[in-house]
Amino acid sequence: MKGNRKRIWCSYLADRKKIIGMGAVLYGIWITLSFLNHDTLENILYLTALWLFVVLVYGIADYIKYRERFDLIGHLHKEICVSLKHLPQADSVQEELYQELLQIAHEDKMEQLSRADQTREDLVEYFTMWAHQIKTPIAGMRLLLQMSEDSEKEELQGELFRIEQYVEMVLVYLRLGAENTDLVIQSCDLSKMVKKAVKTFAGQFIRKKLSVRIDGVCGQVITDEKWLEFVLEQLLSNAVKYTEQGGVVISWKNDTLCIADSGIGIASEDLPRIFEKGYTGYNGRMDKKSTGIGLYLCSQTMEKLGGTIWVESEVGKGTTFYLKFPEDGMVFE
Repeated sequence: MKGNRKRIWCSYLADRKKIIGMGAVLYGIWITLSFLNHDTLENILYLTALWLFVVLVYGIADYIKYRERFDLIGHLHKEICVSLKHLPQADSVQEELYQELLQIAHEDKMEQLSRADQTREDLVEYFTMWAHQIKTPIAGMRLLLQMSEDSEKEELQGELFRIEQYVEMVLVYLRLGAENTDLVIQSCDLSKMVKKAVKTFAGQFIRKKLSVRIDGVCGQVITDEKWLEFVLEQLLSNAVKYTEQGGVVISWKNDTLCIADSGIGIASEDLPRIFEKGYTGYNGRMDKKSTGIGLYLCSQTMEKLGGTIWVESEVGKGTTFYLKFPEDGMVFE
């Protein structure tokens, strides 16, 4: 508060320096003329006191008005993008012209925002429609592969599975950017969700001969089942992708869900940034197919669910992801 008052006071003196300077010059001229005219010292002191009184009263009134305008404009900084109707009344023609320029700029900005919002809505609508439509040929391809006796059947199924994961990622990305997401917060069986996610990747684990162990995961959490399953699937997808031998252990420790793999690990310099949008790190650059979106979506999803996600890893010794849920939303026995 004191710092703000000092700022206002310094600003006031800076804005009124010309008037203060002119007043001091006029006072000096008047004192000089008074001495030249041989006015008595009593008259000079009396008129000086009267002049100081008038200046003090005017200065206090002017400063109060200035501070009120300063506070109002400072308050409008938070609302300027919404409306300019609360701007203080202009004191001069020049200030009125400035406010007109602000109004023109504000209207242009709002028009651009409106066009940008409409463009984004059109894109979201198109890609949402595309993501749902692409599921039909994917389902058809999966059916044909099941009936096929091709020697490369398993590899093709694996690639088709990755396509499905990428399509789901598109839908999640679009939903996260929407103002209203389809969150349905309720009590969910965590063990059931974990097993469902593991079953989704069963073919991948079998193909790479990786083991999966679920240890001590039981109970209820207050969350959105669909969104949490997406996070689990993304983490398992990464575990399968970067693990060549060993397997994955999913456990419950210290009120936290842990998903640990025995894969190649993450470089220490990459760890602080792996949840950033578009960041692929060393592993992603080696893979040349990583988009750097999956873990970003996991982080954003956990934030919407009121939880947190973090990671520990060492190159050559595997990676462990941790999911922490809101404490008031966990029921474990």
